[in-house]
Amino acid sequence: MNSIPKLFDVVAILTDIPQQQVRRGMVGTVVEELSNNHYLVEFCNQDGETLALVPLNETDVLLLERITVNALSELSRY
Repeated sequence: MNSIPKLFDVVAILTDIPQQQVRRGMVGTVVEELSNNHYLVEFCNQDGETLALVPLNETDVLLLERITVNALSELSRY
C-alpha cells in the first residue's frame, strides 16, 4: 500500500509527461502540498538543477521509503 506523500518526501513518477520531459521512473521531491491530494513535485538533474516542476495527483507517484541505519539493522536479523 502506497502512503500519502508529505512535504519533502521523495517519489517516483508512474507515468510519462512528455511535454515536461519527465519520464516514468524519474525521482522527484514533493516541494508543495496542493489541494485535493495533488502535489507539486520537483525533478532535478544530477547537478541539482531543476528540470521540471509538475503538479501531480497522489496516484501518479510512488512514495519511496527511506531506510534508516536502525531499520537496516532490524532487517538483518531476519
